[in-house]
Amino acid sequence: MTTAMVEQIRGRLQAALAPLELDVLDEGYKHAGHANDGKGHFHVRIVSTAFAGQLPLKRHRMIYAALEGLMDNGIHALSIDAKAPDQ
Repeated sequence: MTTAMVEQIRGRLQAALAPLELDVLDEGYKHAGHANDGKGHFHVRIVSTAFAGQLPLKRHRMIYAALEGLMDNGIHALSIDAKAPDQ
């Protein structure tokens, strides 16, 4: 499931934010033994011109909007590193 989820996350972020750089990592191994109802732990590192002039909170909201529905169905934890190209 996690490989499929990584691809879903990647596809949604590419479609919504046209990133110049995008890494989506499955970090479920860091949470062995942690009860998460079959949902995964992921890290996103993304660079997009859509983030230019946006505060970090707004960038995170843009990412969560792109991943709407996945946060309740497949993602248990998501860490985010979102930057504009000049950062």
